[in-house]
Amino acid sequence: MCSMKVVVCVKQIPDPAGNLRLDQASHNLVREGKLILDESDSYGVEMGLQLAEQAGGGEVTLVSMAPNSETSGLRTALAMGAANAILVSDPALGGTDALGTAKILAAAIKRAEPDLILAATESSDGYTGTVPVQVAELLGLPSVTFSKKVTVAGDKVIVERQTELGYDEVEVGLPALVTVTAGVVEPRYPSFKGIMAAKSKPVEELSVADLGLDTSEVGTAGSRQQVVSVVPAEARSAGEIVTDDGEGFQHILAYLERIKVI
Repeated sequence: MCSMKVVVCVKQIPDPAGNLRLDQASHNLVREGKLILDESDSYGVEMGLQLAEQAGGGEVTLVSMAPNSETSGLRTALAMGAANAILVSDPALGGTDALGTAKILAAAIKRAEPDLILAATESSDGYTGTVPVQVAELLGLPSVTFSKKVTVAGDKVIVERQTELGYDEVEVGLPALVTVTAGVVEPRYPSFKGIMAAKSKPVEELSVADLGLDTSEVGTAGSRQQVVSVVPAEARSAGEIVTDDGEGFQHILAYLERIKVI
């Protein structure tokens, strides 16, 4: 393949170091003000850039969904070297669940007509881990998850898929969707030149209607899940201190039996 079009799904999230809060009524995370690039997505951006370079040409397009026309996180990825971005931003998207998000992303990705789609295994603020494979299913494409190494050879992508016992080597035809783990590559830092160039790179902003979707499919109206309550996590109690008088192992065995480990 002499040129490659790669789409990377990126999520813009509230800064974890900031003052995070939940909406009182919906219990959803409040997403206002400046959003940052989810660190887990920086690996997909770097992987996409490297694959495009290795193909001898091509470009990386970012696809994101965020409120309030927010592009701060996208600009970070553009500064890394991505060529352009598609942002879906619409007040109707508030409260969208994982499947609704997948529908939005799939419709936006179609416009880019990519050879390869990359995504993180899961986002840092959601952790469902379901959106990428739902996107692949909606697009009718094969998907490979938990990739620790990605290589493109001709019209195929070869993946080392991480498992508990090592890895499986998986080969599928392009176009395809691949999710990458944090160790797949080392993301580059945006240079000053890249940061300046990112300011003028095109970001196409779309609404739900622009994608040909009905607002009843997304947002709170289309959500198949509802958070009914949120309670603080239980405080961790103090551990038991055992003074070893030569028979300390008996206390350990008794404890393991009590919690039915042995």
